Amino acid sequence: MGDPSCDSTCGSFRLRCRDRNLTLAAGNPRIMGILNLTPDSFSDGGRFDSHDAGLEHALAMVRDGADIIDVGGESTRPGSDPVPDNVQIDRIVSVIESIRQRSDVLISVDTTRSAVAEAAIQAGAQIVNDTSALEGDPLMARLVSRSGAAVVLMHRKGTPAIMQNAPEYESFIPELIDGLRLRIESAEANGIPSDRILIDPGVGFGKRFEDNIEIHRSLRRLQLLSKPVLFGSSRKSFLGNFSGGKGGSRLPGTIASNVVAAWLGAHILRVHDVAEIREAIALVSAIRGGTSC
Repeated sequence: MGDPSCDSTCGSFRLRCRDRNLTLAAGNPRIMGILNLTPDSFSDGGRFDSHDAGLEHALAMVRDGADIIDVGGESTRPGSDPVPDNVQIDRIVSVIESIRQRSDVLISVDTTRSAVAEAAIQAGAQIVNDTSALEGDPLMARLVSRSGAAVVLMHRKGTPAIMQNAPEYESFIPELIDGLRLRIESAEANGIPSDRILIDPGVGFGKRFEDNIEIHRSLRRLQLLSKPVLFGSSRKSFLGNFSGGKGGSRLPGTIASNVVAAWLGAHILRVHDVAEIREAIALVSAIRGGTSC
């Protein structure tokens, strides 16, 4: 699958995000800071679900080096239920507007709903992070196409409510790659240009422990899809197999996971702990000598 926006030698891309172009280079990833404006997210639910707390945290992540702020008004943790569009919109729009007034950081909206994405884009968002890869809402692909926003297509098996109920695969990595390829083809068929598409292997989304580990080992195989890769393992439950703890105690595992992902070519790292990951990735870049190959 050829792609004129890709330097196939070094895995570099120019991602179009409405009025902005974002240069992405394998081995020197951008940092996406997570802003959960929810009462029930698995790690930091309720900490930033007011306007002022959410805005303050977003600006703190920008100061810590975030290139993108990913704003969500609905938890997608395993077992979670959908949140009505109007509730998501009430949670996120005023915060996005305030971030945009205070900073020129790129803003992503984490939603599977076209109405929520549209409201976020009108407020200033430039990327739609859709964990359903445009399958959750039949109007989403058209909305993304006409808006000029970039889109993240995640591999996910099942909905958040059931995705961790004994997921099974016959051949995990080939199925993951084939699934993402089909979603890329669908997005392009619906008018979304190739240089506005990112892919996410979906760590923790309908995956067994061994699948999450295999994603790390096989990250370079995603180069077959000729798309920049967003990687999100931050504080996820599989890391508890090593720490025995919850949430914030998974920071060492989160750092290790993201260092591996950076070394193996991830272009964007979606994280809670921006400063710590930024420092770790700076070391990765220094060891590699500033190259992306």
